[in-house]
Amino acid sequence: MAKEFKRYLVTSALPYANGPVHIGHLAGVYIPSDIYTRYLRLKGCDVISVCGSDEHGVPITIKARKEGVSPQQIVDRYHELIKRSFERLGMSFDIYSRTSSPVHAKTASDFFRKLYDDGKFIEKTSMQYYDEEARTFLADRYIVGTCPKCGYDRAYGDQCEKCGSTLSPDELIEPHSAVSGSVPVKRETKHWYLPLNQYEDFLRKWILEGHKEWKSNVYGQCKSWLDGGLQPRAVSRDLDWGIPVPVEGAEGKVLYVWFDAPIGYISATKELTPDWEKYWKSEDTKLVHFIGKDNIVFHCIVFPSMLKAHGGYILPENVPANEFLNLEGDKISTSRNWAVWLHEYLDEFPGKEDVLRYVLCANAPETKDNDFTWKDFQARNNNELVAILGNFVNRALVLTKKYFEGQVPACGELTDYDRQTIADVAAVKASLEANIENYRFREALKDAMNVARIGNKYLADTEPWKVIKTDPERVKTILNIALQITANTAIAIEPFMPFSSAKILRMLAVDKFGWERLGAMDLIPAGHQIGEPVLLFEKIEDDVIQRQLDKLAATKAANMAAEATQHVEPQKDTIQFDDFQKMDIRVSTILAAEKVAKTKKLLKLTVDTGIDKREIVSGIAEHFTPEELVGKQVLVLVNLAPRELKGILSKGMILMAEDASGKLRLLQPGDATNNGAVVG
Repeated sequence: MAKEFKRYLVTSALPYANGPVHIGHLAGVYIPSDIYTRYLRLKGCDVISVCGSDEHGVPITIKARKEGVSPQQIVDRYHELIKRSFERLGMSFDIYSRTSSPVHAKTASDFFRKLYDDGKFIEKTSMQYYDEEARTFLADRYIVGTCPKCGYDRAYGDQCEKCGSTLSPDELIEPHSAVSGSVPVKRETKHWYLPLNQYEDFLRKWILEGHKEWKSNVYGQCKSWLDGGLQPRAVSRDLDWGIPVPVEGAEGKVLYVWFDAPIGYISATKELTPDWEKYWKSEDTKLVHFIGKDNIVFHCIVFPSMLKAHGGYILPENVPANEFLNLEGDKISTSRNWAVWLHEYLDEFPGKEDVLRYVLCANAPETKDNDFTWKDFQARNNNELVAILGNFVNRALVLTKKYFEGQVPACGELTDYDRQTIADVAAVKASLEANIENYRFREALKDAMNVARIGNKYLADTEPWKVIKTDPERVKTILNIALQITANTAIAIEPFMPFSSAKILRMLAVDKFGWERLGAMDLIPAGHQIGEPVLLFEKIEDDVIQRQLDKLAATKAANMAAEATQHVEPQKDTIQFDDFQKMDIRVSTILAAEKVAKTKKLLKLTVDTGIDKREIVSGIAEHFTPEELVGKQVLVLVNLAPRELKGILSKGMILMAEDASGKLRLLQPGDATNNGAVVG
């Protein structure tokens, strides 16, 4: 039997204050967190929701250095931008704090000091990369070089983003500092480590045995980490920005951001209420962390180990992490500006906060990565919010105004269909509650929208606009039921679309209802005067969506141009004119093309060089189909020494170039030219 809790503490992953918030953050963390919190509040639960800006770490110092400002100026700018954006979207945090606050500095420092005094850390001296030009030790992420496994020349010291391989800085070929570009050196440094290996048994029992109900992506990732064996993890860094390590002999060292940041949940609660301990130290409190999947290890392995080592704190009951949201088929990337930024959306779509909330919940990456597209955004607004929810509410209110001057008519005798409709509305509540309480917010949103769907169907089936001519008493019952369903809709959608819920209540001229009233059909008394009906949602036209697509296309073009510049190969060794003259490059026409059997990359091409007709084997099958090559004029190096490939004698080479995206392009004459024409 599930445990009953007296209160709830909901935390949302602290956004990093070196850039704005985008739709990936919203879909992964903040929309689910707000839905859950609003639902608990509607139920009358004792719940607080905490969040704040994560303001320490190397990326902030790098950004500050690039802009020629202080780290504090960077975090001040983005803290205010993020906080204001959340407020405009209707995020209902009880507090939005920051890790540069004095309360947080003391809380984190005291936390470290207790673990230090209790002998929970181990000290280790190691050789780490140091940037002599920037005068800073480098985190693995800020060492860049060539991947030893795939040859990608911008792999990080912890991972290659092209092939996905996990790396260490020592594996990189020609490593250099991402801060200054210089070649780093190794220097000895001392740090404090939390020996996670000592908490393996506790974590196994707590997670693998005690929380099998966790989402499969969270449970599976935790199991993978534990099965692989945990290692001690550094909790300090060599840096001049952050919370100083509060022990002697730690000059120039600060708390590692992933030790410091989760303590921000505690310090934010301290700022909010003097009763903070009952939310953090009472077994009657349910603690829930909302995070993205890239933060699972920190919230399920590292932070619980810290809390266990400290003692006295409760552990999270659940950590419902979502997967990633992509944008128009491509991974969201802040560095490439491939994102829909929240503050820009709010400026460009005024009054459509709930449209974004709805679309991001309806398409949330709860079990797998999902894709946001502007066309889907438009379709969901026009076909669901306008055509279903908005249409139902508008019809119910407008017909009441038209037939009864805005006074709620009394409900008369019910038909079997009326009773079935009322039962259908009441039945939504149990499913909606179960889905929210089990963090299935996409399904919960469908439940909430079903109330409006039931109402839409009821009006379409009963046709009060026709019945009014023959049986106005019957129309009174129909519209009374329709208005009760409208009020129920306002309750059901409030966690998901708070602005729209409030708008419905204003049109009904009633106060906000509690969750316990969901399913009731006496929410609005007969004779009550409703307000003026207005459109709940507006259709989004094609030109509005095209502007967003054009904006992304411009971003993609700029990225490709920048990448092309970055990937330009350096000039090769100087050659003499006579060396160049030795190459015989001819305009040729591809006469036939076919795949080479049992290969993925090879095509056999028959070309007319003007000198002869010959066969050339080229590794371009992943870039071109045989059909699209036939008839094309190309440039061929005809005097390359023949080479046998898969039993075929290849006599020459087709000249190509690789663009910024990695796509091969044929080098072709600008105009039709005679085969055999010499390039030179």
